[in-house]
Amino acid sequence: MKSDDIPSPAVHRLSFYLRQLETLQRLDRHTISSRQLGESLGYTDAQVRRDLAYFGQFGHPGIGYRVEELINQLRKILGTDKVWDVALVGVGNLGRALTTYRGFLSKGFRLAAVFDTDAAKVGRKFGELEIQPMAALPQTVQEKQIRMAIVAVPPEAAQDVASQMAAAGIRGILNFAPVSLNVPADVVVQSVDLALQLEQLSFRMSLGRTVEPFGLS
Repeated sequence: MKSDDIPSPAVHRLSFYLRQLETLQRLDRHTISSRQLGESLGYTDAQVRRDLAYFGQFGHPGIGYRVEELINQLRKILGTDKVWDVALVGVGNLGRALTTYRGFLSKGFRLAAVFDTDAAKVGRKFGELEIQPMAALPQTVQEKQIRMAIVAVPPEAAQDVASQMAAAGIRGILNFAPVSLNVPADVVVQSVDLALQLEQLSFRMSLGRTVEPFGLS
């Protein structure tokens, strides 16, 4: 099956399955059924089996899923069985928070370079990383073979930054700016709009609905 044939909500749910399985692994749990995995996340066992079936057969008769085995399979499917070097552009409040986040590496991502357009910030260090000017982006991306980047700049600067990223060879962009980005067809953009998520939360609460992970239904 081609990736275009797999529903986006099913792909999103893989990350929730992976997080739950990692929690179970820390609790020394070795096996789990589709019913148990589904109930722990508010899904049906049929939903779990259907989602996983897009990517192969992972269960074992009489056992269910082996936790460690399924974790490894999901990491492989999601591409996090290896470490992705990531560039960050924008060292404002959000960018600084991202530079200090210690959970990236355990999930398969390593912050490898930081950039900003503010000359007053260039040269400052965050941990082992020194803030570089945007002019250094193409060379750094090529030297470090970075293919993924985070946009954490004001909305009015986001498109220009994304265009520079694409031209430098970035092929995946996580966009925190609340604007749509126009990028070449071979560049993937994943947007994180906190205000949008809060609006959806408000809507669900106003109707008295049970809050579910967004974008999964």
